[in-house]
Amino acid sequence: MKHVIWDTIKVFVIFVACTFLFYVGLRAMHDEYEQKHRYDLPEGDSVKVFNLNEDFIDRLNLFFRLGE
Repeated sequence: MKHVIWDTIKVFVIFVACTFLFYVGLRAMHDEYEQKHRYDLPEGDSVKVFNLNEDFIDRLNLFFRLGE
């Protein structure tokens, strides 16, 4: 009976340790990406993705025709 209890305690400790390491890893990744500014102006050789001079009706027509 002691052997079963000892094995159960070992599995529980390993589970808690792995869960804690997983949590710490997720928190570290969250903190890293939280500090990244997503809406900064692009630097270097960037390409403008869309044209602001395009007419809204033409864009809506293209959306409905192509299912874009």
